[in-house]
Formats: sequence, structure tokens, C-alpha cells
Amino acid sequence: MKAFVVEKIKDKEFTTGVKEVEKPILSEHEVLIKTSYSSLNYKDALSSTGNPGVTRVFPHITGIDVSGVVAESKSNLFEVGDEVLITGYDLGMNTNGGHSEFVKAPDTWIVKKPDNISLRELMIYGTAGLTAALSVNELLNNGITSGEILVTGATGGVGSISVAILSKLGFDVIALSGKENQIDYLKSIGAKEIILRKDFDIENKRPMGRERFSGVIDTVGGNILAEALKQIKYDGVATCCGLTASPVFNTNVFPFILRGVRLIGIDSVEASLAKKTQAWEKIASDFKINTLEKLVNEISLNEIQQAYKEILAAKAVGRYLVKL
Repeated sequence: MKAFVVEKIKDKEFTTGVKEVEKPILSEHEVLIKTSYSSLNYKDALSSTGNPGVTRVFPHITGIDVSGVVAESKSNLFEVGDEVLITGYDLGMNTNGGHSEFVKAPDTWIVKKPDNISLRELMIYGTAGLTAALSVNELLNNGITSGEILVTGATGGVGSISVAILSKLGFDVIALSGKENQIDYLKSIGAKEIILRKDFDIENKRPMGRERFSGVIDTVGGNILAEALKQIKYDGVATCCGLTASPVFNTNVFPFILRGVRLIGIDSVEASLAKKTQAWEKIASDFKINTLEKLVNEISLNEIQQAYKEILAAKAVGRYLVKL
């Protein structure tokens, strides 16, 4: 089968490209999926460089997301012909991932395709969409039902889908981005207002700022998260799922003890299968957006390498969909 493979030449030196590799052989409680679509994520791009925090086993096939049809099954949970998807767990990290014609996985990682959504649409959402849905859910579950919501890193995968979902649900979405040339794009997917990163990412000595945002979906971390926390209204909520700005942020306790602000971490990788299934059902219904095609760049296996360069250079916008 064809796959996008990362190979280790020597210490800290790797090569990548599309190769012919052996089709996987199943063990008990495993399923073989004939891939229809996959996607690209920041973690995939890191894996392609041999980042040891993501992947330590080489040669390696990238792709933390996959959707497709069950081709073989040694599981009581899935039959040949079932339409399924996987996001997260160890797929595409130290287990071969979705950038291949067939994917082998344990049945405990696999979700059946919900109704009212296609395999293609599922991978436009992918891990980014699942993370966005989990983030929006936390706002709703904590009583945030109206007002202005700040979305940081708004042109990225999680950010773009969060903007679109929140807009559909009736929130006033304030998109924060460093990409001044993407203002029209952000407005087209539902942003009411755009704040440029250079005007926001300023270290402010004040412990708190003016109350503005009912909630925040942060995808970048660092000082941007620290400044956002200072501007959340009383009893507001911030979710955090990323670190592209920095894994470290300096803050103080005042927003938490004087305004009752809550900061909630979002992890879509090891979330339970039940939680993932529930989120995918939401994506196929209440959270399903009508601007999905505006987010997508469809590519082939042969175009993955160039796309990774765009992602690592922070030039990517929206979602990369890999059609097998």
C-alpha cells in the first residue's frame, strides 16, 4: 500500500515521502480500515520532523486522524463495510497513522460514523473540529449562552471551526489572529470583529483589565492567554487547548478570586470514547456548520510534505484534508 513515511537516517536527521509499504496484518480485537480521508494537524507536522515529544518509533506513518470503511475485522464491535473514524489516542504518534491506504487500529479507538455527516466532512473537522466541539461544549456546560467570545489563533484549524460553530450558535465571535491578510476569511466564517495579535499580545502590568468577554477559546497559550484572562467577565470561562505561542504564561489569581473566572483544559487525544462519540454526534447536528468548504484545502499524499512546511511556518489557514 502507499503511505507517507518518516524515516530516521541518523540522530536528528529524517527523510519523508510517499512509499510502498506492507499492508498491516490484524491481531485479535483489531480492525483494518480502508482509508477514505485523513487530515493534517500541527502534531502531524511535528511528527514529520522526528520531534521526540510526538514520535519515537521509525519508520513511521503520520496522520492522527482517519475516516474510512472497515475492510477486515477481528472485532465483535465492527463489521466489514462499517463507516468509521479515529482521532487521537496513539494513532499517528508511535502507531502508524492515517496517511496510508489502510490503517490498523484497536477497536477501542474507533467511532462509528454518525448519521447526517459524510466521511469527507468528518475529516475536514478531524481532531481540530473535535477539539473545537469539546471547547464549545465546556462554555455551554458552564452556563455561557450569549455574549462576546474571544477565539485566539482564529485562522488555525481549531480556531476556524470554533469561530464557525460559535457564530452558528448565536454568539458574537471576536477573532484574534496575527494574519492581517485573513480578515475577510475570518468574517466569511462568522467572526463579528477581528483583533490583530500585535494589538493584543502586549505584556500588561495591570492585574486585570476591563470586563469584556463572556468566554474565551484559547488555542495558543502564552501571554495571549494571560491577557485574555484579565478581560473575562464575572463568572466567565476560558478553555485552553494549545501552545503555539508558548506553553508558559504568567498570570495572577485576581481574575479567579475576584471575578470567579474558570480556566478549563481541553484534551481531545485521550478523551474517553464515550465523550468523543457524544462530541461527534454534536458536530453532525447542533454544531454542524454551513461554511465548512471555506475552511478546507484538499490535498493528496504527494502534497503532504509541502503542507507540513506551511503548518510549521505558521502560514496555514483552515484545514488540510488528505484524500486517499
